[in-house]
Amino acid sequence: DVLLSVYNLLEPVIIRLDPLWKRIGYHRVEGAMKWIERVGKGFLFDCKMCGKCVLSSTGMSCPMNCPKTLRNGPCGGVRLDGRCEVKPQQRCVWVEAWRGSQIIPGESRIAEFREPVRFSWQGSSSWMRMVRQHNKVAEINEGKG
Repeated sequence: DVLLSVYNLLEPVIIRLDPLWKRIGYHRVEGAMKWIERVGKGFLFDCKMCGKCVLSSTGMSCPMNCPKTLRNGPCGGVRLDGRCEVKPQQRCVWVEAWRGSQIIPGESRIAEFREPVRFSWQGSSSWMRMVRQHNKVAEINEGKG
């Protein structure tokens, strides 16, 4: 899948640019990254900017589009035709996530547990959060944290 390939190319670059992000200031970079994510992921995936993006583990389907905002699989009300019980005109986000996960080459991560959304993160850059979290883990592993 082209989109996953682009994501896999961008993620390590964004992480490696951490010294630049620190020099500029995370709070300054946050605004630009939020805009890029809102426009790019919003257009491509109807992203809801939850602050904890899981597109790469859900077949590039945003679970926040589920009317019940379920992040770990479908509810019991998925219709036989794959449509949502709450919004019958909409295909179930999780039916689409499963389909997408089967198309993406490599190991599927659809069965992984996803933490509930922290609503205080809504509207923030999940990319910048990922960079900070990645580097915090690296510092701990190096004995600095």
